[in-house]
Amino acid sequence: MQTYEAETYDVIVVGGGHAGAEAALAAARMGESTLLITINLDKIAFMPCNPSIGGPAKGIVVREIDALGGEMGRNIDKTYIQMRLLNTAKGPAVRALRAQADKHMYSLEMKKTLESTENLDLKQGIVEELVVEDNKIQGVISNTGAIYRAKSVVLTTGTAAKGEIIIGELKYSSGPENTLPSIKLQDNLRDLGFEIDRFKTGTPPRIHKDSIDYSFTEEQPGDAEPNHFSFETPDENYMALEDQYSCWLTYTNLDTHQTILDNIDRAPMFTGIIDGVGARYCPSIEDKVVRFADKNRHQIFLEPESADTDEIYVQGLNTSLPEDVQMQVVRSVKGLENAKMMRTGYAIEYDVIKPHQLRLTLETKKIDGLFTAGQTNGTSGYEEAAGQGLIAGINAALKNQGKEPFIMKRNEAYMGVMVDDLVTKGTAEPYRLLTSRAEYRLLLRHDNADLRLTDYGYDFGLISEERYAQFNEKRDQTERELERLKSVRIKPTQVTEYLEEKGEPQLKDGILAYDFMRRPYVAYDDVAAIYPADEDILKEVKEQVDIHIKYEGYINKAQRQVDKVKRMENKQIPENIDYKQISGLATEAMDRLSVIQPQTIAQASRISGVNPADIAILSVYVEQGSYETVKPS
Repeated sequence: MQTYEAETYDVIVVGGGHAGAEAALAAARMGESTLLITINLDKIAFMPCNPSIGGPAKGIVVREIDALGGEMGRNIDKTYIQMRLLNTAKGPAVRALRAQADKHMYSLEMKKTLESTENLDLKQGIVEELVVEDNKIQGVISNTGAIYRAKSVVLTTGTAAKGEIIIGELKYSSGPENTLPSIKLQDNLRDLGFEIDRFKTGTPPRIHKDSIDYSFTEEQPGDAEPNHFSFETPDENYMALEDQYSCWLTYTNLDTHQTILDNIDRAPMFTGIIDGVGARYCPSIEDKVVRFADKNRHQIFLEPESADTDEIYVQGLNTSLPEDVQMQVVRSVKGLENAKMMRTGYAIEYDVIKPHQLRLTLETKKIDGLFTAGQTNGTSGYEEAAGQGLIAGINAALKNQGKEPFIMKRNEAYMGVMVDDLVTKGTAEPYRLLTSRAEYRLLLRHDNADLRLTDYGYDFGLISEERYAQFNEKRDQTERELERLKSVRIKPTQVTEYLEEKGEPQLKDGILAYDFMRRPYVAYDDVAAIYPADEDILKEVKEQVDIHIKYEGYINKAQRQVDKVKRMENKQIPENIDYKQISGLATEAMDRLSVIQPQTIAQASRISGVNPADIAILSVYVEQGSYETVKPS
């Protein structure tokens, strides 16, 4: 095909999913002329799978994205049809928001935001080749022969990367929801020497809402109290409970399971048609029935997809079984006996870049200026993708501007945990963020994402002056109120009735208000009723004060652990160090370190197969400074 020179940009983002949208917005807002090129402009930030945002760990990621100046939180706050705060009966470390999205409005609103952003162009097209010279990115070539030049490129091809849809014996080349796949670009990446894996994900059938017998289901309503993902969204923008859309809970049963087992010889997961590796944490229904044969039932959530459609997403029934079997399975579930299936569930296989080939900035080690983000890095989920897109977009802009890269530590954000896990440990299956992956999860809470990250967002130019002033007022007021509560003393007579009502023993002596609030049954407003502050205290500040005081001991313990690791985090390892020249390293450690090429001693210590003795030897070797390096392949 004849090529021609098209426009030149600072940053090009390939792919318009959740990762691509955040990467393009970040780069453009940081002053870089940016091009977002994607296969279908009508599928910007689309939700081909679950029509929801948030959940355990994932909801905290959305708050982190917002705290840095990203768009996902603002966008879901404009387009949700149900909002719930999860795990409210548990500690603050595991609380997280989940919103049912209007998937059509979510996509349209994100597209509007992209279209109205300065420095950002949108184009529909398929990128088929990277332009690389001397291991440095120069641009991309589209399927129409257009050459777009740029100093940095961010790849966010997602499940379109050599995507193949599987339904029973049927298998065909496709991106998600029967969109066009990206094929030639994946071949180009292989030619450039990248190691590629093959992963799988899937979706359930969609059914018509009027074909459900809701009398056999349990209603799952939203919350009446205002909640928001974005720290900027005011409470008055919250949707009243009566206007929210409910989800509905039902269950599979032994008939469902028997139907699946009777047709297991037609299931692509077990016949060898599917080669890709699926996620353990989001298995298909046929996988669940086989793996958990002792379970008599599995949860099925019936979730509305949009205010503008009658389609219901059958969450928990992900499957690639043949269409006729899917119909039998759906109708075996209580309440779905007369269900009308509007879309068939399917599995989709796609290519991923093995993430050990990335730096902690999400820049590839092989090609200077080439970044990757989202499912192409081996993750699953819209939130994980958006978080990576934001990181990659920020770092692409910083690299172009000759500034220090942005690397989030594990104690700073779930996004830091995710990127470190991917780059340091790799992943043998689609990676999903879980609270259990974060060793400092008490520090990485839903409520304090802004306190952790907004300073960064402001420094990058992603947080406005007005928002930063409001943030500083929250932070300063929290500190003032904590100090004030340490200075006022509660007398026993002031809480006599209160303690009687709570069934708690009376005070014998006076007690500092700060110490009185350590008691689990004492809320901030209880103390403020006795000693009110001289200023109006923000609702968010009350929450911060309450959590800080009640969990102070645990928070301080976690912070001491962070401080212990800091020295290793600050100890840099030279690039392309030749680990085979380090005497005393175990062979396995030598091999793993050579593959990962960690950037710090702390990162090296987290690599599987590298033990403390290896780290001690490596530390001494780096401190001596007389090391040898190897040329990158």
